[in-house]
Amino acid sequence: MRYRSWFIASFQALLIFCALILAWLLRFNFFLPDRLLLFSAAPVLIAIRLGAIARFGLLHGWWRYTDIDDAVAIFQATAAGSAVFVFCMRFVLGVVAFPRTIYVLEPLLSMLILGGVRLLSRILAESVQKGATRGKEVILIGAGSAAQMTIREIGRPGSGYRAVACVDDDRSKTGIKIRGVPVIGTVDELRTFSSSHAIHEVLIAVPSATGKQMQRFVDICGEADMKFKTVPSLQDILNGRINVSQFRDVRLDDLLGREPVEFDLESVKRQIAGQNVLVTGAAGSIGSELCRQILHFRPGKLICLDHNETGIFYLQLELSKQESGSQLVFCVTDIGDRDRMSHLLAEHKPRIIFHAAAYKHVPMMETNVYEAVKNNVFALLSLLEIAEENACPSFVLISSDKAVNPANVMGATKRLGELIISCRPASLTRCVSVRFGNVLGSNGSVVPVFQKQIRDNRELTITHPDIMRFFMTTREAVSLVLQGFAIGNHGDTLLLDMGEPVRIVDLAKTLIRLSGKSEHEVGIRFTGLRDGEKLFEELSYPAEEIHPTPFPKIRQIRGTPHRGDDLARQLVQLKSVMSVNGAAAIRTKMKEIVPEYCNGHDDLPEDAGILAGQNARANPQLFSPKGTSGNSTRYPAAHCYSTPSNEPGN
Repeated sequence: MRYRSWFIASFQALLIFCALILAWLLRFNFFLPDRLLLFSAAPVLIAIRLGAIARFGLLHGWWRYTDIDDAVAIFQATAAGSAVFVFCMRFVLGVVAFPRTIYVLEPLLSMLILGGVRLLSRILAESVQKGATRGKEVILIGAGSAAQMTIREIGRPGSGYRAVACVDDDRSKTGIKIRGVPVIGTVDELRTFSSSHAIHEVLIAVPSATGKQMQRFVDICGEADMKFKTVPSLQDILNGRINVSQFRDVRLDDLLGREPVEFDLESVKRQIAGQNVLVTGAAGSIGSELCRQILHFRPGKLICLDHNETGIFYLQLELSKQESGSQLVFCVTDIGDRDRMSHLLAEHKPRIIFHAAAYKHVPMMETNVYEAVKNNVFALLSLLEIAEENACPSFVLISSDKAVNPANVMGATKRLGELIISCRPASLTRCVSVRFGNVLGSNGSVVPVFQKQIRDNRELTITHPDIMRFFMTTREAVSLVLQGFAIGNHGDTLLLDMGEPVRIVDLAKTLIRLSGKSEHEVGIRFTGLRDGEKLFEELSYPAEEIHPTPFPKIRQIRGTPHRGDDLARQLVQLKSVMSVNGAAAIRTKMKEIVPEYCNGHDDLPEDAGILAGQNARANPQLFSPKGTSGNSTRYPAAHCYSTPSNEPGN
């Protein structure tokens, strides 16, 4: 490296000397008068210029990466060097005979020569590289800064790609070149271009694209029968976690169409930092993401609790790698074991409890009614009582949109949980419940089921062509839960903004496209609604009012108040029924407590659910939480109509 630096310095010194000679020749019509003055001034000029070049970081040989920054540095180094040279010649050495024209010509020529050799080196290097590296020929969607970075990255040796063209919806960019790659037209014209060129793949270089834009890009690539990948998100690039050249497959959450969550980090951090936090159901999708995000706020102790030994084991492996300074505790136990939970809370003294543990699979709970009520209702009640006994200041329950007009046991137990929280007498423990819909890709949900069916080369099974669900990503849901914890008041039920509902059929078709297969290859089969399954979920009851909070994606629900003593009496009766009677009696008692619960035995016409679905689609605004009224129309038929099926689908 030392010899290399000397060589680069010597070569640039030669270039500066050549610029001085050329300036002298131009000044004196290609004669060399006053040679003694010329050759006496040359060492002074070269020394000053090399010093300025070194000062501005130009004394290196990586000229193949020359860019605008190098051009600016050359200008600054030349200007600074010229000022010092004039000062030395006229005021230090007292040389007044040196031609003034040379003071102007020489720096101009030095800039041109120093910049020119760098540009020539880059052109030669890129020409050799293009000739030596072929790779996959790709076309880029996007012609902005991300595309520019992408083209630069894939132009390096070993990238395995070669950009041949760009397309962009801004038609004014058509015809320009980005680092030598032409913009040939709009995104819609990609189909035409792909049919006349042998393109291997499409790279979507629009990291800020919304879900709808990404869906459009994917659809166009599918119609053009071209494979596609995308650059990382803009946030990942800016944070430095991922390089723009690390292309990845388009994921389903890219197409969900949800804007990034913005929430008050400081208010959450103030309440979590240094505190002992307990997360139940920590091995689940929501629980594990809660643990990840909570750890970023540096709690004093994070207690991760779950009945799933394997899940806790893998969570321990993951979280132990994070350097948070927090003490980590991993517990395997049943939250319904009151003695064990009392001992754990007395030992670890959590100040905040996030209760995510629950049985959630609708068809499974329809045939395991006792366990659903035992775990989702009475284990919650027991844990809440223990938290109050240990003066735990905050308790947050994770609820579900299935608690609204429940058509199944799971939804009814979640509604009971919300009532328990809202009716809890004021004490040292602030109790809040958070209601939201399906989490995209959570364990056992529709997306992993579809993905497994595609991997196994099986047709996708969906219960009904009209079935719809609200979806949000796990990260977004947990971020909003944490914000809800920070702003919620005692007894609040908070509703997360779920956006627009998604048809499961559309979700399935998108997954097929993302897998690189066609709908004809995979196939879709409809199996009929299962026990306790709705066509459409709802987010609020007609009697509930929805009020805004300081955070647009979180709303406060205010419903008809329940009497706490009445609920306590009914829960005692429910527990008595559980100990002596079967599932039918439990369902009947739950319906007394939650009158909106439809237990699936109502006498309904065969097409009731379908008619309700048509009515719902005709009034989609009734299924959106936006606005302040929050009232939604109930469709009882959709809640109760079901056709038993053992096939997965939603």
